[in-house]
Amino acid sequence: MKVRDIMTKAPASCGMETNLCAATELLWNRDCGILAVVNNEQRVVGVVTDRDICIAVGTRNRLPSEMTVGEVASGNVFACRTDDDVHTALATMAQGRVRRLPVIDADGKLEGLLSMDDIIQHSASGKEARPDSLTYHEVVATLKSIFQAAPAEVRGRKIAAA
Repeated sequence: MKVRDIMTKAPASCGMETNLCAATELLWNRDCGILAVVNNEQRVVGVVTDRDICIAVGTRNRLPSEMTVGEVASGNVFACRTDDDVHTALATMAQGRVRRLPVIDADGKLEGLLSMDDIIQHSASGKEARPDSLTYHEVVATLKSIFQAAPAEVRGRKIAAA
C-alpha cells in the first residue's frame, strides 16, 4: 500500500508569519491537530501542532495574537513521499516519534498529510491481512515506539523524506 492511497490530500497549512490565533482557527475549522508550515514556494519548512500552540500560550505570558507560528513551530520535520510504501512511513514515524507526517514531493512541496488515523483505518487484523497488507501488529508496534518515554534532549525533528 502506498502513502498516496491513504493520505489526506490538500491538508491545512500556514506560513511562519501566521499568528497563533489564526493557526488555532485553522486547526479548529479543519478538525486537525497539525499544520504544515510552508514558505512562499509551498515547501514544508516546519510543522506546528495543537500541543505546540497550547504550550506556547501557557508558558510565554503573551497573547496568541502576538505570537507567530514561526516562534513555536518545529523546524526539523520528519516527512514522507506519495510513492513511499506505508511500511516505510511507519518506520519514519517510529524513528521520529511522531504520529503525523507531511507528504512532500521531490522539491519539498506539500502534497498531503499522513496520520496514524489514516493508517489505522487501513490496517487489517491477522485473519484479514494479505501478505502485503498493513497489520494491527505493525501499527501497535509503531505506536509503542512513538509513545515510549523520550529523554528530554530528544525533542527536535528533522526533514527526512523516506
